[in-house]
Amino acid sequence: MSERQKLSGHKVTPGIWTLGLLAVALLATPGVWAQDTSTPPASGTPDATPQSQEPIPAYGQENPPPPVVENPPLSGIDLPNVEPHAAPLSYIQPGATVSQSLDTNPETSLGGQSAYSVSRAIGSVTLQRLWSHYDLALDYEGGAAYYSLRGEGFKALQQMDFNQKLTWKRGELNVRESFSYLPEGNFGAAYGSTGSTGMQSLGSTGVAPLLSGSILGTEGLVPRVLDVSMADVSEYLSPKSAITVAGGYAFTHFYGSLQPTVADPTVSPITFIGSSETFAQVGYNRILSSHTQIAVMYAYQAFNFNYSDLAFHSNVFQLVYGHRISGRLDFLIGAGPQLTDIGTPSVICSDPTLPVLACLPPDTINPTTVTDHRLGIAGRVRLRYKFPKTFVQASYDRYETSGSGLFAGSQTDLARVTLDRPLTRIWSVSGDIGYSRNSRLQASSAGVDANSYQFGFVAAAAHRQIGHNFHAFASYQFNELAFDNSYCSTTTVCSRISNREVLTIGLDWTPRPIRLD
Repeated sequence: MSERQKLSGHKVTPGIWTLGLLAVALLATPGVWAQDTSTPPASGTPDATPQSQEPIPAYGQENPPPPVVENPPLSGIDLPNVEPHAAPLSYIQPGATVSQSLDTNPETSLGGQSAYSVSRAIGSVTLQRLWSHYDLALDYEGGAAYYSLRGEGFKALQQMDFNQKLTWKRGELNVRESFSYLPEGNFGAAYGSTGSTGMQSLGSTGVAPLLSGSILGTEGLVPRVLDVSMADVSEYLSPKSAITVAGGYAFTHFYGSLQPTVADPTVSPITFIGSSETFAQVGYNRILSSHTQIAVMYAYQAFNFNYSDLAFHSNVFQLVYGHRISGRLDFLIGAGPQLTDIGTPSVICSDPTLPVLACLPPDTINPTTVTDHRLGIAGRVRLRYKFPKTFVQASYDRYETSGSGLFAGSQTDLARVTLDRPLTRIWSVSGDIGYSRNSRLQASSAGVDANSYQFGFVAAAAHRQIGHNFHAFASYQFNELAFDNSYCSTTTVCSRISNREVLTIGLDWTPRPIRLD
C-alpha cells in the first residue's frame, strides 16, 4: 500500500504502537457479538506468514451469519473474494517471525555489490471483532532488523493497519488507516520484513491505482514514514445500481539522505522528496448480468511536496468494465482521460509588455506561477483466477504518483504478476514478478537528476508446515534499479544501474486464533 504534514523532528518509537495494541486487546473482551466478514487473509509476498488456522464458529437463532457481498461495486475500494468464503468469526491471533537474509546490495549502490547479512525478528497480532452492524479489524507487526553494513546496525520495523466498518440495509461505510515506519522501500517480496504498500494485511483492496503512498523500488537505507487514511461509502440505489464515494489522505516523510558509496563516490547525495496526496473519488455502478458490471468514475488528486514551489493536481475520468465469477474469476478493465495541471514558479515584470531582462525601475519583477495543462490516459487492468490448485493474479496500472521520493511526482506504469500453489499438504510455493517505470513530471533540485527510472524484480519462495503452529520458509529475490541516460549527462564516469540479490530463510510461529465470541 505510500504523506501528511512534514514530520521533521518527530520520532516514531515501537513503544507507542505496542501500548496502543495492548489497549485494543484489553478492550476486546467477550460480549454479545454477531459474526461477519472473512477470515484473516494471507499476505501475497513470497516470505509472508501463510493463512492461519481458524476455529469453527457456532451459529444459532441468536447468532446468525450475516450476508456476504460476493461482487462489490467496481468503483469501490474492496475487491471481491476469489477464495471460497470461510465462516466469519471474532478472534485475536498473535504471531512471530525470525529470518536471516544474505543481501548483496542493501544500500542500493549503483554499479557495485558486496554481501551483507540482515537479521530480523518481528512480532505480530491480528484482531477482528464483529458486531451485528460493526466490524473492527486490526493488524500490527513490529520488531527490528540488524544490518551488518557499517554504520547501520539496528533498524526499527513498524506496520499497523486498521479498518472499521459500519453496515446497514443497503450500504456500508469503511474507515481505514495504514501506517508504517521502515528502513527502506520494498516494492516486492520485502525480504522477510513487513509490507509498506499500505492496506494490504487487512485484505484485498483496490486503493493502489489512485492513493497508495507506496515506494516503487528499493532506494537505499533511508528510514521513511508512510501513512494512508481513507473513508469510503457504498450505497445501493436498487438491486442493480450503486454509488460509491471515497476520500483519503496519504503522506511520505524521509529521515535523512542517501550518501555516495565507495562503489561510486562520484554520485551526489540524494535528498529524498517528502510528499502528501489528497484524494477524492465518486462512481456509479450498474449490474448488467449476474457476472457483469460497468461503472463510471471520477477522481481528483492533489499532490504537494516539502518544497513550497512544487505541487500539481489532476482529474481522472474512467469507464470500467468487470466480469466476476465468485470463487473463480475476477476481471476488470478501465481507462479514461487524465487532465493534469502543473504550476511552475516564474517571474514577470510589473509592466507585462516588457520582458524580465528589460524590466528596469520604476517597474519591478514579481513572482508568478505558469500553469502547464497536460492531457494523458489513466487506466488499469486486473485479472485474478483460481485454478483447482493455483491462484494467479496479474495487474497493470497507469496513473500519476508522488514520485517515490526520487521525483516531485511521476507518471507511473506498474505491472505485477503473483501466484501461489500448494504442492502437498505441508509444502507450498509462490512467485512474484513486478515492474514499474516512473517518468518525472516536474523538475526539482532535490531527488534524482534524471528523467525516468525503472525498477523490476523477480521473486520465488517455498514454505513447509512444521506441526500445527510453525512453518519454515526460504525465498529469493532479484532487483534491478536503472535510471535513464540523462542521469549520467554531467559526468563521464557514471553508474546508473543497481542490482540486488536477497536470499532469505526463516521460521514463522502462527498459533490457533483465540475465539472472542
